[in-house]
Amino acid sequence: MAIDMVFFDFRDEEKEFFEKNKFPNFDFTFYKESLTPESVKNLPEEIKTKTTILSVFTDSEVGEDVIKEFKNLRIISTRSTSFEHISKKAATDRNIAVLNVTNYGGRSVAQFTFALILALIRNIKPALDGTYSDKKELSGRDISNLSLGIAGTGAIGAAVCSIAKFFCMKVYGYDIQPKQELTAKYGLEYLSFEDLLRASDIITLHMPYTCDNFRMFSNPQFDLMKEGSYFINTSSSKLVDTQALYNTVKNGKIKGAALDFTVCGYGSPECYMPQNPSEICREENKFLTLLKSEKNVIITPHIAYATRESVNFILQSTMDNIKNTIQSGNVYGLY
Repeated sequence: MAIDMVFFDFRDEEKEFFEKNKFPNFDFTFYKESLTPESVKNLPEEIKTKTTILSVFTDSEVGEDVIKEFKNLRIISTRSTSFEHISKKAATDRNIAVLNVTNYGGRSVAQFTFALILALIRNIKPALDGTYSDKKELSGRDISNLSLGIAGTGAIGAAVCSIAKFFCMKVYGYDIQPKQELTAKYGLEYLSFEDLLRASDIITLHMPYTCDNFRMFSNPQFDLMKEGSYFINTSSSKLVDTQALYNTVKNGKIKGAALDFTVCGYGSPECYMPQNPSEICREENKFLTLLKSEKNVIITPHIAYATRESVNFILQSTMDNIKNTIQSGNVYGLY
């Protein structure tokens, strides 16, 4: 008997994987929509009754009110490293396993990070848009003369280090768990968070959101950054106070910024937020709109990881994790 598995946040680039790979023991249903407290109400009762496995992405909000709608759920698998959009407590209370995908897209995100850096320091956006009055405004910098500060030196941060080495950049790092092998291999110099901000011409952020680092970049942190520096965030929007970033860009303290994330998503099932999530989202959208209009700001819709290789790795890892969990016998009711 096939296991009923339902995908949400399903994207066109994921179709090819399932066309080329067959899973005879699974019966798949695909939805492009996110799974939220609102969308779950519109699902057929048959789906909510039969579904054994849910697969979601970070746009979904899988809290207790969503989980309770699925009567026979045994696994929630997110096609991401972050799982803060899923209530682990609500899942654990129902003996439901929560699975994620680790170490995917490190090289892809690192490459995209440098694409953003080069676009900023060489003024590609105003050059393409024609938003300049004199070609002198398009004069850029030689990347080898700039120092790079990497906040978060996990798999992605390490991949960023490797690329920076080939650009002959001075590289600084901050991490609560320094990795001395990066120092030996790439010459990475670890600093305190505050010293990293003071020393770096470019700051690139590669840290997961963990509730306690909500808006770790706000006015005090931007004030510490060098005049004319650059800021890159290919991690979570929750790590940055967007209003503070806008003000810093507007007053010229930061020469350029690039952000790769979707607009808002503060309805975390596990984390307490200082305001109503909808209020935060309205503010985020307001200042993201203002940032988009700045000629020295680039905003992309969470695509840093999105190469064919990374997408296939995510899907293969998702299916492998699910099959391993089933075979281990740790999930009650799957046999």
